[in-house]
Amino acid sequence: MDVATAGVRAFAVGGDGSVRATASRPLPAPVRDESGRSEQDARSWWPAVEAVLEEVTASLPEPVRAVAVSATSGTIVAVGAHGEPLGPALMYDDRRGADDNAKAAEVGAPRWDELGMGVSPTAALGRITWLRRAFPDAAGIRHTPDVICEKLLGRPVATDSSHALKSGYDPLRGEWAAEVFDFDVAWLPEVVRPTTVLGELPRPVAGLPAGCLVVAGMTDGCAGQLATGAVTPGSFAGILGTTYVLKGVTERLVRDPSGAMYSHRHPDGWWLPGGASNTGGEAVSGTADLAALDAAAAARGPASVVAYPLRRSGERFPFVTPDARGFVLGEPRDEADLHRARLEGVAFVERLALERLAALGIEVRGPLVAAGGGSRSPLWTKIRATVTGLELTVSPQAETGYGAAMLAAAATVPGGLTEAGEWVRGEGTIVEPDARESEALENSYQRFREELVTRGWL
Repeated sequence: MDVATAGVRAFAVGGDGSVRATASRPLPAPVRDESGRSEQDARSWWPAVEAVLEEVTASLPEPVRAVAVSATSGTIVAVGAHGEPLGPALMYDDRRGADDNAKAAEVGAPRWDELGMGVSPTAALGRITWLRRAFPDAAGIRHTPDVICEKLLGRPVATDSSHALKSGYDPLRGEWAAEVFDFDVAWLPEVVRPTTVLGELPRPVAGLPAGCLVVAGMTDGCAGQLATGAVTPGSFAGILGTTYVLKGVTERLVRDPSGAMYSHRHPDGWWLPGGASNTGGEAVSGTADLAALDAAAAARGPASVVAYPLRRSGERFPFVTPDARGFVLGEPRDEADLHRARLEGVAFVERLALERLAALGIEVRGPLVAAGGGSRSPLWTKIRATVTGLELTVSPQAETGYGAAMLAAAATVPGGLTEAGEWVRGEGTIVEPDARESEALENSYQRFREELVTRGWL
C-alpha cells in the first residue's frame, strides 16, 4: 500500500515478483495557506485504502499473505484512546512546528551530529510538540501507516523506525530523542524496525483473509529505492522523477557534515544514505513534445551551451545553498540545443552527487540503477551514463507500492529483504557510456563545475 498525499495505490505482487493487480483512489487535496498550515482530513485515508484493497483482492486467484504500508514521511495526526483522529493530519510540509524544530536542533545538536542529519523547519518532531499543546488530552500521535495498520488489526500498533526518523527517533541508539521534547516520550508510540510483523488479521478485512500478516513498512522514498533492487551494500539508484534523488545502501553509517545527505536504517541493520536535488525531471516539464525534442537533440549531439536547469531557488543536494539559481552559459542555437543542455545539466548534478559519495568514502559497486520517469528517455539515460562514466541499469520498477510489497514479502521468506530484492535485480536494460561524446561532455561538465565554484555554491 502506498498512501501518498494525492491518493492511495495498492500493488498486489506475486512470489515471483510479478505485479498481479493494482488499484488507486484519490485523496482530498491538502488545505494550505500562507501561514505555513498544511493539513488533510485523516479520516479520508481508511475509506480510500479499503476501496483499493477490495478492488485488488477481488481480482486475485489466491489470498494475500502479507501487507505493508508506505506513506509520505512526516505526516502525523493526534489520536484519541481508540485511535480516532482528533483533528486534521499535519502534512510533511506544515510549518507550525518551525520554532520547536529550531529549539530541538540546538538542544539535540550532539545527537544530530552523531546521526549526520539536521532538523529542518518542517521536521515532524516540531509538529508533534505542537500537537501535544493543541490536544493535551490526546492518547498519542500516529503516522499515516500507523492509522491504517490499526484499522486493519483493530488495535494500536508500533510505528516503524523509518517513518519515525523525522519525528525524533534515533535509529543508531534505538530510542526517542527524549531531550528535545518537553513531555514524557512514553506518549510517543513504540518503534520497531521495518519488516517486523505487527500482527495477524483476526478477521477478514477489505478482501484480506484472517491470518494475513501486517508488516511494518518504510517511507515512500525508502520504498521507492527498494523497488529498484538497490537493497544490499554498495548498490545505489539514481531516481529521476520530478526531482533527482540518489539513494543506496552502506554497511556503516556515513555522516555528511554538509547536511546534503542523511541516512535511514536498513531493515537488516545497514544504512540507507540518500539526498534529493531541487532539479530533475521538472527541468523539461511543460515541454509540448518531449519525444520530438529528444530525437532532435540526439541527432544534434552534445549541447553548445551549459545549463543548470533549476526552476526554483536554492539547492539541497549534492550541495546545500539557499542562493542557487538556474543558469545557461552561452546562447543556445535553438530549442533542441537548449533541451539537450538541460538533459546534460541534470546528468552533471548526478555526477556531482556521485562525487560527493566518493568524497565521503562511499563505494558504488556494480551498475548504477536508473529509475523514475526520466529514465524512460533513452537519450537522457545515455547522457547520464556518458557523463558519469558508469554503466547504468534501467530498473523496471521504482514504485513506492511495489517497494512496500517487497517489505511485506521480506517477513515471509528466509532471506528477508535481500531475497525479495532478487525480484528486480538484473531485470533492467543495460546502458553503456557513449565514447564518441565523452570528451565534449567532460568539457561541459568541467565548465559547469567551475561555474558553481565561481558563484560560491560549491
